[in-house]
Amino acid sequence: MHITIVMKPRQTVNLPVDYNHIVQSAIYNVMDNSMASFLHQQGFIVNGRIYRLFCFSRLNGFYNIDRHSGRILFSQNIQLIITSPVSAFVESVADGLLQQGEIRLGANVIAIESVSAQSIKVKNDSMVVKTLSPVVMYSTVLRPDGRKYTVYFQPGDPGYDALITANLQKKYKAFYGQEAPAGRVKVNSKGVVKMNVLQYKGTVIKGYSGLLQVTGPQKLLQIAVDCGLGSKNSQGMGCLQVQRQNHADRSVVFGGNPIGRQINNISNFVSSPCR
Repeated sequence: MHITIVMKPRQTVNLPVDYNHIVQSAIYNVMDNSMASFLHQQGFIVNGRIYRLFCFSRLNGFYNIDRHSGRILFSQNIQLIITSPVSAFVESVADGLLQQGEIRLGANVIAIESVSAQSIKVKNDSMVVKTLSPVVMYSTVLRPDGRKYTVYFQPGDPGYDALITANLQKKYKAFYGQEAPAGRVKVNSKGVVKMNVLQYKGTVIKGYSGLLQVTGPQKLLQIAVDCGLGSKNSQGMGCLQVQRQNHADRSVVFGGNPIGRQINNISNFVSSPCR
């Protein structure tokens, strides 16, 4: 399920260029306390690793960057996309946004113009996707002196597809509680992919963005669309928009302009895919 949020600033929105942690915090703050507490303190656990099974895009809208101060300034409507296969999460976020009618990004309080949801069903074993936030894939290795360092991979690198497949299989097991279907997921760039260097709470992260051809078991592709592709999804990495495939979309508008409509039978539109 993809939630699309349109925000209408009352004044210029002023954020640091590396704002992912601020958006992540805002998402937690619009959820009800029980959902926020569950995701933050527990999440979905597989082999000792925690998966929070949501992802979000970069902020999309007209902006200016003040390179001297390292700030990004939005003066017009801003769009944010949040994705998750977890129905209770989707309902909690949508309900919170509509009830509050605004969202806080750092020191900025921004009115909600609209909230809509779209269920995207992956129907086959191949799709072309556009990255809405960089895809991050990495491995931690040991130096000869015993110190750890991080190696980041890009599409086409040896081992990239194996890492992507293993990551999706773990997220599948975290969500469904059963082993993932057999088969490898392959990621090929369609044109030039761009390297993005970001910081998350002081940690440097490298990811890649562009158009990607993703092939593999349909159920794992569905997890990629709903949970995000690659690592660090709940930090705003790996959010995807399907460009081409034979899929069926279903949309419902939860909120309008102005906000104030009631959510009716929301659970009908936030059922978990692939079951």
